[in-house]
Amino acid sequence: MTKFDYIIVGGGSAGCVLANRLTEDKATNVCLIETGPKDKNPLIHIPAMYAFLRGANLIYEYDTVPQKNFSDVTLAEGPAKISDTFGRTYSVPQSYEEKRKGYQPRGKVLGGSSSVNGMLYVRGHKWDYDHWAELGNEGWSFKDVLPYFKKSENNEVFSDDLHGQGGPLNVAAQRHDNPFTRFFVEAGSKVHKLNNDFNGDDQEGVGIYQVTQKNGLRCSSAVAYLNPIKDRENLTIFTDTTVEKIEFEKLRAKSVKCISKDKYFSLEANKEIILSGGAYGSPTLLMRSGIGDKDFLASRHIECLVDLKGVGENLQDHLDYITTHRVDDWELLGSFFKSLKFTFRAPIEFMKLIFQRNGMFTSPLAEGGAFIKSSKDKEIPDIQLHFVVAMVEDHGRQDLWGNGFSCHMCLLRPESRGTVKIASKDPFEDPLIDPNYLSVQSDIDTMVDGYKRMMEIMNTEPLSNYKNIRNPIDINNDQAIVNALRERSDTIYHPVGTCKMGNDEMAVVDSELRVKGVENLRVVDASIMPTLVGGNTNAPSMMIGEKAADMIRNSK
Repeated sequence: MTKFDYIIVGGGSAGCVLANRLTEDKATNVCLIETGPKDKNPLIHIPAMYAFLRGANLIYEYDTVPQKNFSDVTLAEGPAKISDTFGRTYSVPQSYEEKRKGYQPRGKVLGGSSSVNGMLYVRGHKWDYDHWAELGNEGWSFKDVLPYFKKSENNEVFSDDLHGQGGPLNVAAQRHDNPFTRFFVEAGSKVHKLNNDFNGDDQEGVGIYQVTQKNGLRCSSAVAYLNPIKDRENLTIFTDTTVEKIEFEKLRAKSVKCISKDKYFSLEANKEIILSGGAYGSPTLLMRSGIGDKDFLASRHIECLVDLKGVGENLQDHLDYITTHRVDDWELLGSFFKSLKFTFRAPIEFMKLIFQRNGMFTSPLAEGGAFIKSSKDKEIPDIQLHFVVAMVEDHGRQDLWGNGFSCHMCLLRPESRGTVKIASKDPFEDPLIDPNYLSVQSDIDTMVDGYKRMMEIMNTEPLSNYKNIRNPIDINNDQAIVNALRERSDTIYHPVGTCKMGNDEMAVVDSELRVKGVENLRVVDASIMPTLVGGNTNAPSMMIGEKAADMIRNSK
């Protein structure tokens, strides 16, 4: 059996950070295992092309279970056979109704979701990390985590006490100056204050996002942390490899059982096994390995090694609603061959990308943003906006003719809590994901207020000049807004919390990210977040990887 000091399961945002930092010690031997392929597909690296990654086998295209607080949808089945009184048989279509499912795409490639996301560099609010510390997680206040954000960062724009230079992750200003994004900021600044740095002293306000790009190309965790060091002699990388389960010697994590191209093999860890599979991958691997709720594991015919009730619980996600506006303008993106303006402009923009490293294809699409309060009595922003220079509906899966723009409104700190569970022992079967969206009335109330705050901006000049809204809602009718939320809201791709850090009976890891009840096993990814941060989760996941690397090295 091949042996390593550390085995990292998951080559995503945190896993690539760990691979880099742990192999800085030449005496330490590290193995990184990723289910997906290497990050060689050019669609990954051209920023705007992430909108066209479906079908490229770089994404887990999960669905949630039907959400009980979403609206009903009619689903078609195959034809049914019926017979008439004369014995003749006919085929008739069948349909049935169930609650709408949500969509849960996750990265399946080196770099994980950082290789397929919108590249926005957002840390969340300092309150979020101070709250983690108040919950009993020593060492996780904003003062404690800021050095790790700065360690990871090379900020081209800001050089101050809150930003870092010289880190692997390049953070830059956008290279595409879109007039409609400027219209959004101009309109928003008439209602809210301007903010040129959402990671500065104050998060609140309207502005333009910084992006994880370098020279106009995506800077994922693989690009930033892994590719520069992938030839280190003390690093071994397995891609296209699935880990079926962790194998234990008594209560000590000893090895992982892997599957690659229908071949089974095991890899042994002398020191630690580290799970970095994200909010869905890490808890489901723990369950398959016998760590989780005893009664649930029994229902899946898995012997329980440690009865850890919180595995797969505490799922939190940013629920999001999009308003889409049809605008016939050259400056806005559209689908290839469904927008003549974009189709004719695309070759010119590709030339700009290749020779100047700027233009439309360097756009993160969600160019403008805002952190605002749903009501004046809120202490900190509880709503985030993403202004997108394209029409987006159903995660881009609905092809729309022509050009336009969209604006996302997402709930930053939902009270709703959900679960993720394995469907069976089979590691290739999709997990059962239940975010339990809109299960708490306060989430609905806040999103209704958030929709009104968003539309206040959209109805302010100069954006108010573009009134062709695809799904108009009476802003004075709260029930109409609630109905729209149930019909069309969905994730903005930030699931966390399913292996939460803490001291209560539902905690899975301690403040050193060690899995409770066993030895030599940690979880290092967004699943350890006890509560969801007020912003995008990619930068915080890399911070977690940086901080965990120091914890691991200091625990020798």
